[in-house]
Amino acid sequence: MRIAVTGGAGKVGQAVVRLALAEGHTVVEIDRPAVAAAAAEPPPNLVRRPADVTAYPELLRALAGCEALVHLAAHPKPWDQADHVVHNENVTASYNALRAAVELGIGRICLASSVNAIGGGYSRNPRFDYFPLDERHPSYNEDPYSLSKWIVEAQADNFARRYDNLTIASLRLHAVLATLPVSPPNRVHSDFAIRDLWGYTLSRPAARACLLALTAGFTGHEVFYVVAPRTRHPRPTVELCREHYPEVPIRADLPGNQGLFDCTKAERLLGWSHDERGPVR
Repeated sequence: MRIAVTGGAGKVGQAVVRLALAEGHTVVEIDRPAVAAAAAEPPPNLVRRPADVTAYPELLRALAGCEALVHLAAHPKPWDQADHVVHNENVTASYNALRAAVELGIGRICLASSVNAIGGGYSRNPRFDYFPLDERHPSYNEDPYSLSKWIVEAQADNFARRYDNLTIASLRLHAVLATLPVSPPNRVHSDFAIRDLWGYTLSRPAARACLLALTAGFTGHEVFYVVAPRTRHPRPTVELCREHYPEVPIRADLPGNQGLFDCTKAERLLGWSHDERGPVR
């Protein structure tokens, strides 16, 4: 399969590119012109195409000839640029990716969403209705990044309603890391870690989820949590919930440091599970 990967030079993008090449696919790596120009000579079956994903004609040209799309290009947090830049560019990029895919007849699309699509780490005081979180939980997002990810999912719903030949997966990734986290005490006990529910996703299973989404046996748009099954905190999860979220009902067993994100939908529809063997080399 000829797979386009926007944001292909990024952390998740590189993991997806390496895994796709290892599985025998041809990859079109799409990133900003300056990034593409600085890259080393590509290996066989890798094509690099520079494009600004917020410029529709550029992205349309870069996607030409591709059969599937993994759209990862985005601002990854709310504070790397001004609020309006983070929100507007993320929302424009995802719309462009979906629209260009339709125009070019690309029916298999994977979008990078975020656990923050419902609010969380970047919220002042996040609201959770129950634990563990699943894809039915409502959104209470309040920052520009989280809002943009919620809109990404709404855009995918919109396109899936209009074009019934599409298969779109929105993956709610969480703080993607290359290797197993060793978090110092001040980090796992920080206010941000509490709001973030001590979660993470490793780059190898994130990449695997992206590729599985391109061959999954569903149609339309589906949202999936793609998060490690354990927290970054050494204390039992139930103790953490009782201390920091005593008012939130717990709907399932949480043995040990079991994570607070329910990924059974990804297991069921994508055949995915989180594998903590380490990074893609």
